[in-house]
Amino acid sequence: MDYTVMMPAAGSGKRMGAGYNKLFLELEEKPILIHTLDMFEKDPACVGMILAVKPEERVQIESMLERFAITKVRALVDGGTERQYSVKMCIKAHEASGIVLVHDAARPFIHHLVVRELVEVAAEHGAAIAGVKAKDTMKYVQAGIVEGTVDREKLWIIQTPQAFQFDLLQKASDKAEAEGFLGTDESMLVERLGHPVRIVESTYDNVKITTQEDLVFGEVLLRRRR
Repeated sequence: MDYTVMMPAAGSGKRMGAGYNKLFLELEEKPILIHTLDMFEKDPACVGMILAVKPEERVQIESMLERFAITKVRALVDGGTERQYSVKMCIKAHEASGIVLVHDAARPFIHHLVVRELVEVAAEHGAAIAGVKAKDTMKYVQAGIVEGTVDREKLWIIQTPQAFQFDLLQKASDKAEAEGFLGTDESMLVERLGHPVRIVESTYDNVKITTQEDLVFGEVLLRRRR
């Protein structure tokens, strides 16, 4: 089943400490952004990508797309100060219905089988998100004091992609905008509509490259995948 990817790529990368967009950092002589885009570029079911970018980085990103033969990017829209605002701009640029995926540009290691399942589940149920089960003991802490141990069997660490029927995502985004609500992910906006969101089990190596340590881990993952 076909799908379109919406990708916020206008972050600052402060936690990386690089002094510029972390998506431009390279893993094995290829920018992180290109590693992420390349997975969808090679998936026949992906019919297009919409990227939210900083206006001042547009030319650099266009050059990257040409250099690495990324052809499925349909639009580069101006990103916002928050992820939610960037995704909103992608939604406005989308001209079709069907299934859309929202994916972190700094997650280059998503597996295509997870993507396929997300699309199938979203097509049937409206909304599906990727995640992995929590492995560590989880504590509820307030003011530096442990107040209880949380049942980790019911806890999932949420990743992207998050997949939705487009009309549902658009409705959730419009409602959040009208009410001045700022969520941490798109699933949260859909949940506010009272619509159930299904979970699809992903892999633990679908990491978001955020820190210098993640770069080292990313190099290991690339070597292992080869």
